[in-house]
Amino acid sequence: MNRTLFSKMTVTRFSLVFSGCLATFLIWGCTTVICLVNDKVTAQPATTATTRPTATGYNATQIMEVVGSQQSFACGDVSQMCNGYCNLCKEMYGEPTMDCLSFLLELMCLPHFNDSMRSLSMTDWCVWDKVSSLYSTFSLCTEEISDCLLIPWPNSLVETMFVNIHSEYFLKCPTEEFSDPPPAIVFALVITPICLIPVMVSLVVLKTKNGDGTS
Repeated sequence: MNRTLFSKMTVTRFSLVFSGCLATFLIWGCTTVICLVNDKVTAQPATTATTRPTATGYNATQIMEVVGSQQSFACGDVSQMCNGYCNLCKEMYGEPTMDCLSFLLELMCLPHFNDSMRSLSMTDWCVWDKVSSLYSTFSLCTEEISDCLLIPWPNSLVETMFVNIHSEYFLKCPTEEFSDPPPAIVFALVITPICLIPVMVSLVVLKTKNGDGTS
């Protein structure tokens, strides 16, 4: 009787211990799973976010580093800078526009030209051999950016910039005025065809008469 009672108590105690261990294991497992899920939710992969640049927030190197999503518009491929220009326009203006072209020209082309011109003396501004390379570089810069944004070149914006450049740097340059040639040259140019006309007529008449006499 005592042995039977002892066996029942042992079985009951073992069941309680086993149930306690099982409950502890389940609680630990659920806690671990919940923690892992929370960690996974909080540790989402960081997406690349680009902030909207300010008017003076980019240089040539930073434009190359602008990262955007897949473009929804066409972009030129005349230069390795084209993708940077197009992405910048997308971030700032939504698409390549004349406003974005104006921003890029004032950022990438005009400062270099102004700095180069101001490094020269004012008298050198009027010497074409000294400014031709600067002028050509500025022109090529405006053309390259326009082509990257698929905006026709030349355009009204570029023409306005050139007008402003001429007004600032070349307005006071002396220009060679065309004058009439000397009277002697004018007389020679006028009298020569007049004198040739009767000579040609005489030759034609003589040729005609010689032809009639031989026939």
